[in-house]
Amino acid sequence: MVELDEQLRCLVYQACENPPGSPLRQKRLTQIIRLTASRLWRETTPYYQDALQQTWLYFCRNICEGTTGQAYDPNYGTVVTWLNAYLKRRLQDFYLNQNREQAIAVPMKLYQSSSGENSDILDPVDNLVATPEAPPILENVRVWAEEDADGELRGTYVKGHPSVNCQVLILRRLPPETSWKELSEEFHLQVPTLSSFYQRQCLPRLRKFAEFEGYL
Repeated sequence: MVELDEQLRCLVYQACENPPGSPLRQKRLTQIIRLTASRLWRETTPYYQDALQQTWLYFCRNICEGTTGQAYDPNYGTVVTWLNAYLKRRLQDFYLNQNREQAIAVPMKLYQSSSGENSDILDPVDNLVATPEAPPILENVRVWAEEDADGELRGTYVKGHPSVNCQVLILRRLPPETSWKELSEEFHLQVPTLSSFYQRQCLPRLRKFAEFEGYL
């Protein structure tokens, strides 16, 4: 454990010695992600993957420079401790938001017929601010989704709504992310419908890309 923590400390130092966007920094960030992924907090809540995605984005933006928060300081703990603290905060936010939205939704269901849809209602945590220069990993995800070389993302859409597809949702959920509430109003679809589709169809494709690129 101590050896791994020291290895991570060295990789962070090497990554931050290189400028943002440089191949060597990206290589070191990828190595850090591979070494830490299996040591992060895990749970089976429906919003875990969204929280984990936000954690990796936070990592890319703040491991060297404090772009959206305070930059990582090895004097206050290991990389894993730092990431787990952020991940648990995001999970807590999702939990509180879900309970709040469900409290609002339950009375409305008294006046609506049951649609059989997933009742989990998710709200984003709008705390990731856009920066002029996107980190390498985030930019690669954006390019991959925009190009959609085989058309799989565009071809995977909410039934009866071709315009609400994985390409659109993945791009709109990248920082600065559009809230589920805004997307619901824009596409005239319920929040549970959008969030459930995103988790079932879009996130697995995003994870597959991340694994292929060596980010996970």
